[in-house]
Amino acid sequence: MNIPITDRESGCEAVVEALTHLTPRKIVDELDKYIVGQDKAKRSVALALRNRWRRQRLPAALRDEVAPKNIIMIGPTGVGKTEIARRLAGLVGAPFLKVEASRYTEVGYHGRDVDTMIRDLVEIAVSGVKSSSMKEVEEHAREAAEKRLLDLLLPKTPKRRTEEAGPQEEPAEATREKLCVKLRAGELNDRTIELSVEERPFSMMQVFSGGGLEELGIDVQNVVGNMFPTRSSVKKVTVAEAMRTLTMQESEKLIDKEKVAREGVNRAENLGVIFIDEIDKIASSLPTHGPDVSREGVQRDLLPLIEGATVVTRYGPVQTNHILFIAAGAFHVSKPSDLIPELQGRFPIRVELSSLGKDDFVRILTEPKNAIVKQYEALLQTESVELVFAGDAIDEIAETAARVNSSMQNIGARRLYTIVEQLLEEVSFGAPDMKKKRISIDRKYVRERVKGIVEDEDLSKYIL
Repeated sequence: MNIPITDRESGCEAVVEALTHLTPRKIVDELDKYIVGQDKAKRSVALALRNRWRRQRLPAALRDEVAPKNIIMIGPTGVGKTEIARRLAGLVGAPFLKVEASRYTEVGYHGRDVDTMIRDLVEIAVSGVKSSSMKEVEEHAREAAEKRLLDLLLPKTPKRRTEEAGPQEEPAEATREKLCVKLRAGELNDRTIELSVEERPFSMMQVFSGGGLEELGIDVQNVVGNMFPTRSSVKKVTVAEAMRTLTMQESEKLIDKEKVAREGVNRAENLGVIFIDEIDKIASSLPTHGPDVSREGVQRDLLPLIEGATVVTRYGPVQTNHILFIAAGAFHVSKPSDLIPELQGRFPIRVELSSLGKDDFVRILTEPKNAIVKQYEALLQTESVELVFAGDAIDEIAETAARVNSSMQNIGARRLYTIVEQLLEEVSFGAPDMKKKRISIDRKYVRERVKGIVEDEDLSKYIL
């Protein structure tokens, strides 16, 4: 069944189209390029993402009834919980927001209101749609910017003066054409010109907080913008910088801001992903006589958003019914059952992520596209220093990380950064002055460089 997407869902069409070819198996394959192990978690999020595409293909009446299956990921720090959620959203360009549950407090107490996460998600969605729209009109915007820039480089000559020009003087149009050719060839990029730039009183904007006023349907930014209008200032910039600025200004003029806002809201509502980290920090395992402001109060404020509520933003009301919430926590002290029952019920899918061992660390160091070893090799290559890691060196780094994690706090793969940074500290510091530009790293080298970390019982200065 191939149901056409309605106008209301039109803002999501590009993302939905990208999802068409991303089957659950392909999603897992993509996640495997960056994240080692945790197959169960990958399968769960892959199904959640694919279900978003399936929902968009349903008839309108049934589509509204299908709620997202929110996920809670349980596992120690540094095992890939955040990375899985971030890479998932990045696969299709869906609006993605990461927040820490511990940053919020119950309404009326010091801290952020939970509704701000929805407003932040909408801002991200609108910004994404705006960027896409500006790319679509970039060619026309560049043409308009080019004309404005030529006017700055060669002010128009009055018609009368042009007619009175001597036979040896070159007509203004011919000069303008030659200048245009040089501009397009980049020959004028370093020339300095004066450009009038509009500036908003940013400092005054920051004085006003939009949280409470937006609930009353007041667009704070526009109100403050009208109170403190933009002012122009003349700056000296290069032609290349002026071209970027003018292209941006012309793009802003060409896009339909209302349509961008509408599509951004639709995309946030139907494809938005909110990753709530440290949810275990608001789970209380101790009995209390009333609502716990720092814990249970936050849970009760989160509940309406996850169940489905309407939040007023400066782009209009936003429904949270179909936003996908992925929560994560280590749950060292508390456990998922310490969350209030209503909130537990809103996370029907629970996935436990396993701790990482030596074999996992070996793979993390070498296999992913963004593998740690590849990162450091590339960094030092900028200094013309070639790093060569022997197989036994990788093995020793992984074994050291596993051993330190087992004897101290288990911080997962983050321990690898601690060890590799210590391992390569001397090389990194002296890289610009090195005569020998090829450095071989073997097991003996690793043991000598990280000996202090392993032997020191107080590892506080090495722990991230």
